[in-house]
Amino acid sequence: MEILWLSAHPEPASLTAHLSREGVRAARALGHTVTESDLYAMGWDPVVTAADYPDHTGRLLVADASHEALVSGRIAPEVRAEQEKLLRADALVVQFPLWWYGPPAILKGWFDRVLVKGLGYGTGERYGAGALAGKRALTVVTAGARGTSMAPRGIHGSLSQILWPLLHGTYFYTGMAALEPLLVPSADRADEGHAAEAADRLAARLATLFTEDPLPYRSESGGDYDEDLVLRPHIAPGETGLEAHEAARRG
Repeated sequence: MEILWLSAHPEPASLTAHLSREGVRAARALGHTVTESDLYAMGWDPVVTAADYPDHTGRLLVADASHEALVSGRIAPEVRAEQEKLLRADALVVQFPLWWYGPPAILKGWFDRVLVKGLGYGTGERYGAGALAGKRALTVVTAGARGTSMAPRGIHGSLSQILWPLLHGTYFYTGMAALEPLLVPSADRADEGHAAEAADRLAARLATLFTEDPLPYRSESGGDYDEDLVLRPHIAPGETGLEAHEAARRG
């Protein structure tokens, strides 16, 4: 199987970068083909501009301009290169440090520029269907916080809730199966033993990358939502918040 390994950390000697190298090695040892996009090493520009769409003239309506560029094949070459990597991949591994409860801006900008209309959205299908259906997405996050504080009753909240915009609003929206994210806590205080244990945990997740059950999000077309895209009264009655949009509780 083919994996696109997308990583974002400015320091090559960081725990994030170390785990990226170890993870790529483990994935290849499992027989997978791995393509890497190290955004800092690439000098990736995260900013969407009209230059992404060379044939565009007039007022920039990003959705329309990006769709026209995608269809015509006249899109910035660095964007097209990343789109081709993504389309070839059977799975996406996204690795980053948690900064202010989200990914670094350079990574957010990868999604902004790459998932244009006609690829990431505007396909007529979403939330469990779409152009990227059939692909899997694993998120690997290093965080300075202790693990106990990033749990359902921890002060920071669970990682799957913190990353809702990425897991549900990006992966699942575009059709990908979002897997439970892997948290590597206390990253700023990691020693060699901590790093080795984290690498082992990552290798174990890679071994089940194509077999583990994804997060049980409710699909838009599965009948749980009404015509206004609100959960029907008999679905999770009385529940609100993010967990109401999961079809099953996780242990």
